[in-house]
Amino acid sequence: MSTRVAGRPYHHGSLPETLVAHAVQLLDEAGAEAVTVREVARRAGVSPGAPFRHFPDRAALLAAVAEAVAVDFGAAQTEAVASATSAPFRALGTAFVRYALAHPHRLALLRGALFGAERTPALEEGHRAFTQSVIELIVAGQRRGELRQAEPELIRIAAQALAYGLSQMFVDDYLDASRADTLINQVVDLFGLGVLAPGSDRRDVN
Repeated sequence: MSTRVAGRPYHHGSLPETLVAHAVQLLDEAGAEAVTVREVARRAGVSPGAPFRHFPDRAALLAAVAEAVAVDFGAAQTEAVASATSAPFRALGTAFVRYALAHPHRLALLRGALFGAERTPALEEGHRAFTQSVIELIVAGQRRGELRQAEPELIRIAAQALAYGLSQMFVDDYLDASRADTLINQVVDLFGLGVLAPGSDRRDVN
């Protein structure tokens, strides 16, 4: 799993990026509550007041962390789609769950940042762009005959609900993480086939 935004050494001129990277490292270790400006400064090897030249308070630092995590999360899914030899939409959902399982604290922070009242413009734009890319992936799959001819936005919502719900079940220990590889593949495949058996009564969702 990606650690692109994990801690890195400080070089002159890159302090904001270095602070965010160390904050992500703290987040991974113990969750958002562990991310303090003082500890981030200590790990970066700068004075306790240095971060405030770039982030006015802890909330601003956490917002920057959420933005970095969103970029990393999106990149992990994009890379999975690009490297898929078949069924790229399946690869997208699988990558979502695997990232969340590897980085549960990132998922929790990103959830709050994306759907809270204080979503930053960068998060807003990133979320909009990524959502559009998923819609385009669905439409391309429909044109190739890989996906059913339902409303693309409805397919996106259903797929996201599945990926998010499955991720949260692993994070909450409702499902055994040691069975993650098997369960992810089985559940994603079942979604792809459709839950209802052929010939059963079903609603037309077109």
